[in-house]
Amino acid sequence: MPDDAPAVADRIQQHAAFLRDVTQEVEKVIVGQSALVERMLIGLLADGHVLLEGVPGLAKSLAVQALATALGGTFRRIQFTPDLLPSDVVGTQVYNPKTGDWTIRQGPVFTNFLLADEINRAPAKVQSALLEAMQERTVSLAGETRPLPSPFLVLATQNPLEQEGTYALPEAQVDRFMLKVVVDYPDKDEERRIVERMATVTKKPTVRSVADPEQLLAARAILDDVYVDAKIVDYVLELVFATRTPADVGLGDLTPLILYGASPRASIALTQAARALAFLAGRAFVTPHDIKSIGMDVLRHRVITTYEAEAEGLTSVDVIQRIFDTVPVP
Repeated sequence: MPDDAPAVADRIQQHAAFLRDVTQEVEKVIVGQSALVERMLIGLLADGHVLLEGVPGLAKSLAVQALATALGGTFRRIQFTPDLLPSDVVGTQVYNPKTGDWTIRQGPVFTNFLLADEINRAPAKVQSALLEAMQERTVSLAGETRPLPSPFLVLATQNPLEQEGTYALPEAQVDRFMLKVVVDYPDKDEERRIVERMATVTKKPTVRSVADPEQLLAARAILDDVYVDAKIVDYVLELVFATRTPADVGLGDLTPLILYGASPRASIALTQAARALAFLAGRAFVTPHDIKSIGMDVLRHRVITTYEAEAEGLTSVDVIQRIFDTVPVP
């Protein structure tokens, strides 16, 4: 533990205060999805995009809108459809016949917070255009590379039920999402609160802007000061490498079930996401519990299983859980 840990913890407490205000605002309209809100905040802090998956009606889009409103900054929503064009996302050149000039009309991707609603309904060309923006934080438009605003975060939703009219996201693009969060149904008590709060016409709760993007950027600047011990790094590497060569940790039976393991981007994302989780808890150091708490959301979309696993009714979640249960905790 570094000597300046108490000072770092004090700075974290100071800069994390606005996030508590943001959370309170979001929870005005989002009931019983505390894990979802926490994961979105982790993505914001760690500068990583978030993919939300769940059946319709679980307030995925509403959660993104509420978070963007509470944080201030600019917000755009793109409803992805099969007939969408790349220019509908990044923008295009417009010719003015009166002046004979070409002008640039920027697309909705030029924003702080982009809600990509039902992203798996977009064709490959549109997904490729979004891929550059997600990875490079730039857009190629009219022969020029244009930077996107800072912060820039893509919060995408997809519906796992319907296959008709959808396009599976390329593995390269899925890997660009730091987290894949699976949103589940609320329990009965939570749904009762949802009905009491939202089943009105004119008295629905509203979200206020209680922060600004500069506060988020200032919080990010402290994130690197959150201490990650060498043993924690070793633990992360053991987990990620176990998804590639499970036999090395005594899980040889998983070898025929894994087609591709997690990439080095997973090691980076898991470390950064754990830092953000420690930040939200007001701690200046990462614990093994942080790694295990956020690990499934970092790895579930990066471990590709084989047809043999599918035949046995096993998913990447089952494989990853076996790895977490087996790899010793430092």
